[in-house]
Amino acid sequence: MRKSLAANALMFLIVGLVGLGAAIGWGRAQFSAPGPLAEAICVSVERGSNFGKVSEDLAELGAISTPWIFRMGVRNSEKSAFLKAGRFLIRQGASMAEITDTLTQNGDSNCGSEIVLRVGVTRSDMQMRAFDPVSEKMLTRAEYVLGEGELPSEYSAMRQEATTSYRVTMAEGTTVWQFVDAIKQAEFLSGEIGELPVEGALAPDSYAVTAGGDRAALVARMMAAQDKILADAWALRATDLPIETPEELLVLASIIEKETGVASERGLVASVFVNRLRRGMRLQTDPTVIYGVTLGREALGRELRRSELDGATPYNTYVIPALPPTPIANPGRLAIEAAANPDSSDFLYFVADGTGGHAFARTLAEHNANVARWRAAGN
Repeated sequence: MRKSLAANALMFLIVGLVGLGAAIGWGRAQFSAPGPLAEAICVSVERGSNFGKVSEDLAELGAISTPWIFRMGVRNSEKSAFLKAGRFLIRQGASMAEITDTLTQNGDSNCGSEIVLRVGVTRSDMQMRAFDPVSEKMLTRAEYVLGEGELPSEYSAMRQEATTSYRVTMAEGTTVWQFVDAIKQAEFLSGEIGELPVEGALAPDSYAVTAGGDRAALVARMMAAQDKILADAWALRATDLPIETPEELLVLASIIEKETGVASERGLVASVFVNRLRRGMRLQTDPTVIYGVTLGREALGRELRRSELDGATPYNTYVIPALPPTPIANPGRLAIEAAANPDSSDFLYFVADGTGGHAFARTLAEHNANVARWRAAGN
């Protein structure tokens, strides 16, 4: 009798496991199968939303048929934490897996009408874009450089559309003053900022905002993001850095950011400055001197004068044998990570090589030869 009961229990267990496996396989097939969407649409994801809310929205729009399978598929693909805000193009017949990829791979809106304020190092502009999801064509594209003439008619038209989305982006190496000055000119934002944040405190990135969104709230988001990036980098920093505090790390990262825009070079540039700090050598970097002249309020627009290179300011690293007192720009994540974990090298010098990158040297003689080659090339 007991043997019979045990055999039956084992049989039910096997049947249950087979059924569970079949259910899991069916769910995975459904997640990857073509979806029910008859034509392409734009899907909006609000900041702070989650896949539970998004799954219901997608079902209501006819993009998916079974919200719980979508949520399970997202969870199993380990992408639940990567939902981005914005307006996204979901193509006809897109599978749940494809929709998941679309909503997690980037944070830039690519569908419908959008106004984007882009704050850069040398200029800031506003872009107006309207993308039709059915034809997948850009219907409207206009650009306005801040401070130059009148806003184009496309701006007023899009401002009147309730479905227009808004975004503010800041490039790496932009200063706090440049960013705050730009968002003050963005009519689609509101509110006063008050006291300027300290230099380097804002995380360069792309931020979804709402029409009438508060400027101070946007600045607070960017500061919180930079605090998190800096804390993470500081926790994982190399143990032998000649840096005492996270604030000093941010200063070094800002110099790295201004010295090179080539991602593959950041670690080497960081190693040069770290090697110099270890030896008590002056950093001798032009961007710090320029910041001492402009305080980040404008591009210098000319070569540094001899008097400026010789002048004793807190930011003149040709004079002071240390880091300047504050960052000289807002560094991005990669520059901060390079400062925290520089490449291992014995380089002490670098100079532009005429191709956008730099030539590195271990000795002054090697460096002078690199400078001579750079000048011979007509630079």
